[in-house]
Formats: sequence, structure tokens, C-alpha cells
Amino acid sequence: MSESNQTLSEPNAQAGMAAPKENGKRKVLLISVAIVVLIVGILWFAYWFLVARNYQSTDDAYVAGNVIQITPQVSGTVVEINADDTDYVTQRKILVRLDPTDADVALKQSEAELAQTVRQARTFYANNAIASASLNERKADLARMQADADKARQDYQRRDAVVATGAVSKEELQHAKTALNNALNTLSAAQSSLAGAQEQLASNHAQTDGSSIATLPAIEAASGHVRQAYLERVRCDIIAPATGQVAKRSVQIGQRIQTGAPLMAIVPLDQVWVDANFKESQLRRMRIGQPVELYADIYGNKVKYSGHIVGLGAGTGAAFSLLPAQNATGNWIKIVQRIPVRVALDNEQLKAHPLRVGLSIDAKVDITDSSGKLLADVSRTSPVSATEHMDDEAAAADELISQIINKNSGAAGRFDAAKDGLIKKMPLAKLRS
Repeated sequence: MSESNQTLSEPNAQAGMAAPKENGKRKVLLISVAIVVLIVGILWFAYWFLVARNYQSTDDAYVAGNVIQITPQVSGTVVEINADDTDYVTQRKILVRLDPTDADVALKQSEAELAQTVRQARTFYANNAIASASLNERKADLARMQADADKARQDYQRRDAVVATGAVSKEELQHAKTALNNALNTLSAAQSSLAGAQEQLASNHAQTDGSSIATLPAIEAASGHVRQAYLERVRCDIIAPATGQVAKRSVQIGQRIQTGAPLMAIVPLDQVWVDANFKESQLRRMRIGQPVELYADIYGNKVKYSGHIVGLGAGTGAAFSLLPAQNATGNWIKIVQRIPVRVALDNEQLKAHPLRVGLSIDAKVDITDSSGKLLADVSRTSPVSATEHMDDEAAAADELISQIINKNSGAAGRFDAAKDGLIKKMPLAKLRS
């Protein structure tokens, strides 16, 4: 028995000796893990405090740009299409032509109407000259009649003074009185004729005073018809208002299109920007002017775009949605909102690596310097975009009117639209054909 008990007690003794060793190893392992975790935590906190907290990033960002809708200003039938999807077009390129037949006829009619009105208006000024000459003639007649009346009066007075002495017969005195009465009647008629000539001249001047041939009401109305017809003619050629890529072409040859119908779009890819949608909690230190790193999914992390914030949105997307959320209902769940932040891109980088509207972007904002403005407070002093070809069309129409008036008004009625301040001096634009 003693030997067997001794045999059983040996394993127990060995197990008792192994347990403290295993506990010691486990304790060392746990302490090592805790130290590693603590070091990692300290390193992570140091990284967050020194680096990460100075950046805000989002992958809810997309390339945006101006999508210029091409719409006709006049209705007509499409006879020519000069641009298709993905084409590059320059400003003033003719994209679509409409049938100009009706517009040509209307323009010719309006030009003839203006020419005829100018020729009729010339008679107003001619009548002024005739009336002025007639008035001068009546004045001369009146002066002559006045002299005759004065002579007849003097003759009568001399005879009347000596009739009592018998030097002049009563019959001769009567003849002198009759001559005086006739002279006075003739003088009265001449005065009435002069008054009539004056009224006629005033009536003629009422139609021309304060205006030249070009500014007479009838000619201004006819000029308006020419201007309208000319613009309708040149607008049969639908022109690109800006340079860019063509997209969304829907117009077809032979199609009858109405004013304002969308035909295609032009996207200037050299003027794109990024709309990054940050959570409201990320905007606390975000300011205008802060630098932004951007990576497009199309190029991956190999291409980095450098941009800067140019503006923060005035509201969330939900606030401007077609059907805004009604949070006053009984069932309500808070959803973190996002604010669009506009980021401007570097033009040179866009030339090297062009972007398209709608591409996905990863954006990271450096918010270390938060001394900038939270909202823009300076009004824009220049237009966002502009085109001048419509102004040129209007100026060319006025120049055409000037030529028609000069051609039909004669040397006395020369009209210079630029001198009269109606248009800027420029050559007449030729009708496109």
C-alpha cells in the first residue's frame, strides 16, 4: 500500500509544480498584450492629435460642371446637324440649321417696308421747305400790300384835306376812298394768307421737330420689323454659346422643333468643380480657402488633384429636395444631414487629367487653419459666364437698318447708327447660308 500511495502522489506533485509555471507565463503574456495595446493606443492618439484631427474626408463627392442646354429661339424644320455626342465644339460654331426660307421672305418684306417708309418720310421734310418758301412769299406779299395800303391812305388824306377848297372834286375823293378800302381789304387777305402759311408750316414741323428721318415714329416702327425679321433669320442657325463637349443630342434631321425645345447640351470640361457632401458634424472647423486633396476613381490614387474650398452650401440636400422631409410627424428618426461644399480644381491638372461630370471623387480637407470665412460675404462683380454673339446679332441688325435708311433717305438724311448712339460701330454681319 505504501508503495502504491507513493506512486500516486508523484504525478500530483509534478502537476502542482507545473501550475505556477503556466500561471506565470499567462500573466507575462497578458501583461505583454496590455503593453502592446497601450502602446498602440498611445500611438493612435498621438496620430489623431497631431494629424488625423486636422483632416476631414468623404467619399460622397462628385464632379460637377455647367451643362449648357442648346435650345432654339425660333421654330422651324431642321435641315442640317453639325455636331454629335462626344464632339468637341468651339464657341460660335453652327450646331444646327433650320430651314430659312420663310425667314428670308419676311426679312425682304420688312426691308422693303422700311425703304418705302423712309421715302415717304422724305416728303415731310420736302413739305417743310415748300411751306417755308410759301411763308416767305406770303410775308413779301403782306409787305407789298401794307405799302399799297399806306400809299392809298396818304392819297386819301391829302385829297380829304383840300376837298373843301375845291382843289379836288368830291368824285376824286370818292375814288381815293374806294382805293383805300380796296387796299385795306387786300392787306387783310394777305394777313390771313400769312397766318394760314404759318399754321401749315407749324403743322409740318409737328411731324418732324425733335427727330431725324431715322427717329420718326413710322420709321422706328418699320425698323423694329426689320430688326425682328433679321434676328429671326440669323437665329435659324443655332450657334454654340461656349466651347466644350457635346452631350445628350436629341435633335434629328427633318424634325419640326419649337422655340425652347432641348436639342443637345454642351459641357465645358475645362470649367468643372467638385461638390463634396460632408456630414454636418464635419463642418465645425471647415472654412473657405482651405486646401483639399482629391482622388478620382477613374485614375485611382496615382493622380492627386489639389483644390481649395470656394464655398459652403446654404442648406442641406433634403432642404432643397422636391419633396422635403416633414419631421413634425409622430414617427421621427434623426438622420445625419450633409452639406455640399464646392471645391475648385487646378486648371493645369484638369488639362493633364480631364474629368467628366458625375465622376466619383474622394476628398480630404486640411482644416488645420480655420481662420478663414465660414460663409461668403462679398458680392460677385463679374458674370459666372457670358456669351456675346447675341449682342453682335442685334448690332448687325441695327447696322442693316442704318444702311437701308441711308440708301433711301438721300444726302440730306444721312444716318449713322453709331453716331446717334443706337449701336456700337461694327461691320454688318452677313446672313449665314
